[in-house]
Amino acid sequence: MKKLNEDIKSGVFEKVYLLYGEENFLKNSYKKRLKQAIIGEDDMNYNNFEGKDIVFSDVKGIAETMPFFAEHRLILIEESGLCASSAEEWAQYIPQIPDGTHIIFVESCVDKRNKLYKQISKNGYAVELKRQSERDIKRWIVGILSKKKFKITEEAMELFLVKNGDDMERIYSELEKLSAYCMGQDGIYPADVQAICSELTVNRIFEMIEAVSAGNERKALELYYDLLALKEPSMRILFLIARQFNQLMQVKDGMAAGKRRDELAAGMKLRPFVAGKLMTQARAFTEEELKQYVELCVDSEEAVKTGKLTDKLAVEIVLIKIARR
Repeated sequence: MKKLNEDIKSGVFEKVYLLYGEENFLKNSYKKRLKQAIIGEDDMNYNNFEGKDIVFSDVKGIAETMPFFAEHRLILIEESGLCASSAEEWAQYIPQIPDGTHIIFVESCVDKRNKLYKQISKNGYAVELKRQSERDIKRWIVGILSKKKFKITEEAMELFLVKNGDDMERIYSELEKLSAYCMGQDGIYPADVQAICSELTVNRIFEMIEAVSAGNERKALELYYDLLALKEPSMRILFLIARQFNQLMQVKDGMAAGKRRDELAAGMKLRPFVAGKLMTQARAFTEEELKQYVELCVDSEEAVKTGKLTDKLAVEIVLIKIARR
């Protein structure tokens, strides 16, 4: 990302860029910033192609057209799948891109053995925009809030991350709501986060599992009905319950092997604070119980698919059985 920032600042650009990875916020952000830096508001020298049916000759024809009363021409190609499939003619063309033309590829998935990927890396710049570390996200949040003249307490930060996860698009949106709510205050506190930030579905699942582990059948069902009211499908809720019990099994095994929170987080590709919550939750169950609950979820899904149970009732039965264990 450092080179992207340097190119945008200096105004000296590669002929071709590839932005790829799972962090959509960063991909969209750099796509917009590069576009603004290369051509500004000049739509006459800008073309956007999207999807897997892009015709090479169409793009080549535009690429070889001189910029119209401007220094640069920009072609944006999004989610084409070209960097994960055979794209021989595209790969051969990359070194031939004319001066003044710039192409930006924005992709979710790439194959680094792909010829196009290799040519972009050789003749331009390819960068993977991954999920950011907890430390980097915290620094980013502090930076955004500082520009708005806000400080946030450590407790509020932790609660905010628990509620919002690591998706930067969601975080940015929730920060906008939070800063508007706290206008006029000197800081942001846990009560503010609790009042204004919505819960992720996965957080409701955490609460649901905590409720059944404590035998609180009523609370578990209330959380379930809340999710249904939010238009969350019963089968997705069942999937998330099963996934969490699977994660708890992995955490239980890891804890038995003496692994610490950060080791578990790295091995399971989780945030450390999420791994910590799972460790606490795993202590409420035996290994045999966790195995039984995963099997119960699988059996319940099968019962729905074969018409023996409705999806809504299937999840209710799962929660009641576990709460009454």
